[in-house]
Amino acid sequence: MKRRSFLTRGLTTAGVGVAASTLAAPAIAQSTPELRWRLASSFPKSLDTIYGGADVIARRVAAITDNKFQIRPFAAGEIVPGLQVLDAVKDGTVECGHSASYYYVGKDPTFTFDATVPFGLNARQQNAWIMQGGGMELLRDFFKDYNIVNFPAGNTGVQMGGWFRKEIKTVDDLKGLKFRIGGFAGQVLQKLGVVPQQIAGGDIYPSLEKGTIDAAEWIGPYDDEKLGFNKVAKYYYYPGWWEGGLNVSLYVNQQQWDQLPKPYQAALEAACYEATLVMNAKYDADNPAALKRLVAGGAQLRPFSREIMEASYKAATELYDETAKANPKFAKIYEPWKKFRDEEYLWFRVAESSFDNFAFTAGQRR
Repeated sequence: MKRRSFLTRGLTTAGVGVAASTLAAPAIAQSTPELRWRLASSFPKSLDTIYGGADVIARRVAAITDNKFQIRPFAAGEIVPGLQVLDAVKDGTVECGHSASYYYVGKDPTFTFDATVPFGLNARQQNAWIMQGGGMELLRDFFKDYNIVNFPAGNTGVQMGGWFRKEIKTVDDLKGLKFRIGGFAGQVLQKLGVVPQQIAGGDIYPSLEKGTIDAAEWIGPYDDEKLGFNKVAKYYYYPGWWEGGLNVSLYVNQQQWDQLPKPYQAALEAACYEATLVMNAKYDADNPAALKRLVAGGAQLRPFSREIMEASYKAATELYDETAKANPKFAKIYEPWKKFRDEEYLWFRVAESSFDNFAFTAGQRR
């Protein structure tokens, strides 16, 4: 009897287990639905590194979710123009977008903190501020007004100063110069007489070739070579003091994010962090050889003069203070950002800069 009773109870328990698993299966399926999102990029497909950040995100999300959550990237112009990605995500035209937030400083200069600030943070410092220094919380609060959840999703590292048709030696040489330059830096240079032009990446070459603009900056040697700027401008300046470490962001429509299952949210966030690492690494790996090729092909490498650097720094500092006084949203981020920057500078001067300055020149003395 005891044996029969045990078997009966065992079968009953097993039946419950089978029933439970049968009931559970639909619930699991519902928690991981098949989703198809569209991603609008601000960048052309020809620029495999910066546009490629969107591809990294799409591939990783698909791999983590067993292809149930698929994101399809579209290059600039395929759904919306490159400089309209923010609005497309905000309005729900697309579920997400990949862009550089300083393109939208015309809406609010506060956007610059999500991208890069002239004479601000380098790539590592920018990542530290966003991920560990309180930057993400401040930026998320700001992006709420645009119906967007933002993620760091790429970093170019420090950029070059751009391509010029003529040599730029003094501040007077900048006056009246029509310069394609993005974001807050255009407002800095405007103080020095430059006429800034906001032009999407794919449209820069024809503007420079036709003489619509006198100079243009983009990112660095690897992309600049692809875009062919060396064919229409001779002088290649450095450093791009306005972009010590450009953070490229993924924008997600707030309603779409709220409806996304938690495992998919985690997959998307992880993919964005991977894109940040991969983009920075790829530029660091590919820029040196590209710079050698450009110089060998006739590009004239020039540093910005001390006069121009100091005048630009002074103009940038003045603009920060003026904007903070006039814009409470800017001021709310600027003060803690500045405190973080100053502490980072102290640390990097002690260890990083000392190492870099010695190591980068030691090999040349051998």
